[in-house]
Amino acid sequence: MCDPMRKLLWWLIAGSTGGPNRAKIIMALHDRPYNANQLSEELNLNYKTIRHHIKVLKENNVITSTGEHKYGEMYFLTDKMEENYDTFQEIWKELKLN
Repeated sequence: MCDPMRKLLWWLIAGSTGGPNRAKIIMALHDRPYNANQLSEELNLNYKTIRHHIKVLKENNVITSTGEHKYGEMYFLTDKMEENYDTFQEIWKELKLN
């Protein structure tokens, strides 16, 4: 039986369009929280692209946010994602996307 988190991460990274960008967002947020503008600049991706992937990652409980404040909504990994970060890294290596 496949671990549900592994299955979810596999789908988010390899099974749908934009997986490599989602993986980059996950890796960035593992280091520290970012807002969408910062992620766009840090990852050299279009703001609309970042917003789309943030929405998908939030809907799948991979990331969460602080809500609005003076620096904008800040995003970070959920506790469940932090606990499964090694699984994410294994998938990333299996796909040889790094």
